[in-house]
Amino acid sequence: MSELVTVWATIASCFTAVALFRLWRARRAESTSRNRRRPHVLLIRPVDSPTARELENLAAPIDYPGTLTHVVVSPFRPRLTSANVRWLASDPLSRNRKVGHLAYALSTLQAERSGSRDDEPSMEERPDAMTATSDQVVLCVDADVRVDAALIGSLVDELRDGAALSSAAPRPTVSRSLGGRAVRGLLVQSHHAFEVIDVMSAGARAICGKAIALSPVAVTELVKLKDCIGEDLELSHVLHEKGLPVTLAKATANVPQTDHVALAPVVDRFTRWMQVLRAHRPALFPTVPLLFAPTPVLMVLASIVATPQAAVALCALVGLRITLANRQDDRGGLRFEWLLAELMLLVCWLNALKQGNTVEWRGRQFSLKAGGRMEALVARGEAG
Repeated sequence: MSELVTVWATIASCFTAVALFRLWRARRAESTSRNRRRPHVLLIRPVDSPTARELENLAAPIDYPGTLTHVVVSPFRPRLTSANVRWLASDPLSRNRKVGHLAYALSTLQAERSGSRDDEPSMEERPDAMTATSDQVVLCVDADVRVDAALIGSLVDELRDGAALSSAAPRPTVSRSLGGRAVRGLLVQSHHAFEVIDVMSAGARAICGKAIALSPVAVTELVKLKDCIGEDLELSHVLHEKGLPVTLAKATANVPQTDHVALAPVVDRFTRWMQVLRAHRPALFPTVPLLFAPTPVLMVLASIVATPQAAVALCALVGLRITLANRQDDRGGLRFEWLLAELMLLVCWLNALKQGNTVEWRGRQFSLKAGGRMEALVARGEAG
């Protein structure tokens, strides 16, 4: 048992050391931003039932040095306080409502630009018609993201540099609640931070769809995924298969958190993430407890075996993970939210195992198939 704990902790330490080295190398390789003519940006914000904080995000001014069309797509008119934000009514029937909102918005806006001519090809007949001119960039950003000019400019630059799809890593703000600390620890300080995932990726990039920039070919492929959960991962895979680059923007997507974030919804959300990972990347699913979140288990095992070599290996692992956390979260002092995040991720991983291929999303249950394809399950009250 002592040898197992020592080897496991050593491998996990090497995993973290490689991530730190690649992050350092990526930071050195970053080029300085260049002054460019800013294209017209179509910013689409799909949302069903916006919270008060999300309404604040939607109304936040965006000082983008170019033409910006900001469209909120939702079933009901939200209380938008900004005159520069337009509402577009959309209530898609697709299983993935976010993709349905996006497809409807692009199709409707294209019809408006073309004057709704009777001979205009439909979205299915000409998918590339959903994009505007070649000088327009389509961004899709979730309502819980506070958009600013830096985020838009960074996403646009990635497409201008040749990316077919670019995403921004989510960066939750500081919250004093247990749930908020766990979210920030996971998405900022741990190996599950998308900046870290990006430098450790092999093959198709693992991206987060909270804030993405879409090329015309990415738009064409995305709207085909209306019945797919984890559409961002699947889109990245499709583009990778086509040999098209998928990149991570240099700017992060700021996600404001409230002071009191309930832990239960957070666990439910990341349990779905684990189910999505299992559906899209089944080979990577076992790496969650082995490499991404092994520290809590290793702490327990090391205390049981109580050998010097296990203690040294565990100390090395904890030290490297603190170094990674402080590198990603530079608020000063030693950061330990990553340990809470690892514990939560283990719970979510076990929940995903328990729930199997059945996922509950937006109040409905679905059966997950390969590639994240969803098939609706009949509720008990509806049977018969």
